[in-house]
Amino acid sequence: MMDAEFTISVEAASDAKVLIISVAARMAGMHPQTLRQYDRLGLVQAGRATGGGRRYSARDVALLREVQRLSQEVGVNLAGIKRIIGLEQLVAELQDRVSELEGALAEAYQRVAEYEAGTYPRADLVPINQVSNALVVWRPRRSS
Repeated sequence: MMDAEFTISVEAASDAKVLIISVAARMAGMHPQTLRQYDRLGLVQAGRATGGGRRYSARDVALLREVQRLSQEVGVNLAGIKRIIGLEQLVAELQDRVSELEGALAEAYQRVAEYEAGTYPRADLVPINQVSNALVVWRPRRSS
């Protein structure tokens, strides 16, 4: 069993798909054919230029380097790498969602605190401190 920590830290990298395959391959330290294979396997999704050529982003290059590291240094096969990448993306999406929900919860707590303190942020809400026993009768208007 391997004791290795897998982290793919490409959050700061650019998403603009501007690098042609030869440049991206050189930056990632691999052969362009390897990039084509990884694209076919779904490990990295290249953009396409109007002529059909593959275009990669700096984020893609960082991901390719991580694929290479996991494959060569850790010994993970490509199916395992694809699963790791998918799980890392899922974790990032879930962390974003948790942050959104924490913000909404904080806002809700703030509104409850304002309500309990009697400080109404809206001018159309007026606190009533006395209980009324008034009976209101409503009758619909008769049509003419």
